[in-house]
Amino acid sequence: MPRVFDVDAVAFDLDGTLLDTVHDLAAAVNLLLAELGHAPLHTVTVRDLVGKGMASLVRKAMLRARGRAPDDAELATLLPRYQVHYESVLGHETEAFPGLLEMLVRLKAEGFRLAVVTNKATRFVRPHLYKAGILSYFDTIVGGDDAHAKKPDPAPMLMAAQRLGVAASRMLMVGDSINDAQAARAAGCPVVLLPHGYNEGEPVHGLDCDGIVPTLAAVADCVRRAGGNVGNA
Repeated sequence: MPRVFDVDAVAFDLDGTLLDTVHDLAAAVNLLLAELGHAPLHTVTVRDLVGKGMASLVRKAMLRARGRAPDDAELATLLPRYQVHYESVLGHETEAFPGLLEMLVRLKAEGFRLAVVTNKATRFVRPHLYKAGILSYFDTIVGGDDAHAKKPDPAPMLMAAQRLGVAASRMLMVGDSINDAQAARAAGCPVVLLPHGYNEGEPVHGLDCDGIVPTLAAVADCVRRAGGNVGNA
């Protein structure tokens, strides 16, 4: 377990951190590939392509499917078609990672401000959280279209901290990838990572972070508000 962090807020990545969305992502990828006459990709393959937003996922999926990545002009036509397919399957096979609701209930009861900071296209974030039954727990949401750049740029982290009214150094980032770790480091946020996520197929244990948290439920054990106690404050 990592050390205990004295913070006022906790920010979370979405895909691979709070929710296991890879089956929806893979379904949308394969609907696009079928439309284009290509063979489907296995879910495990798609899992290793996730991490830098939808445009990156579509580009990598096309490279895997046909051996050639789309140029920017082609990608501009493919991305909206992918998003139509994704909207049609959103939430159908998404599952919460173990300990999610327990953690959110504890953090809110202890007075922490909560945010989602994700590279996912903004218009899909709230529907995912709503369908998972957890939208009401979050004080702000920063999607992939909200800041001037996506993670690993620090801009989304700094936007979330500003919206929450806290210093970046007082907001713990909880993620599952190098994008989360680098964005948090650049923004001046402490950061812990979960091992159950995607990270483009690579393990998180060698990344520059402040600790690895084994489960979402354990996140609530490693934060403390000023004047409060660890755990059930």
